[in-house]
Amino acid sequence: MSARDAVKRIFVSLTSRREASSLEHVTHQPAQESAPPPVLNLTEQAVRQVKAILTRENIEDHGLRIAVTSGGCSGYSYGLDFEKQERHKIYIDAESAQYLNGTVIDYVSGLQESGFKFNNPNVKGTCGCGTSFSA
Repeated sequence: MSARDAVKRIFVSLTSRREASSLEHVTHQPAQESAPPPVLNLTEQAVRQVKAILTRENIEDHGLRIAVTSGGCSGYSYGLDFEKQERHKIYIDAESAQYLNGTVIDYVSGLQESGFKFNNPNVKGTCGCGTSFSA
């Protein structure tokens, strides 16, 4: 399985706790005084993992598409994919942005789980398997 396929199937751990204060993170847009706050943040570990996959797959000219889709036991699921665009490195559609506001995406690697972890303050509940959420 290619790394690109792996990121589509990656384990996503959902939590309703917001841990942004304890995470060192990189925002998806440059800081500007008049700019609105970013919809979400990626930790440095998550940014490193995305860059590593882009390099390994030889698609450095692509960006990360982050989406929330209908489905799963609890109503919504996260989606990650790569997309070629000219201007941005992270793409979020307006519909997904309302569910992702304030989310911090981390990358964890351990003995029992490895993958991108979404710390989303909008989550009201998750399913038993941990792959979908309600908001």
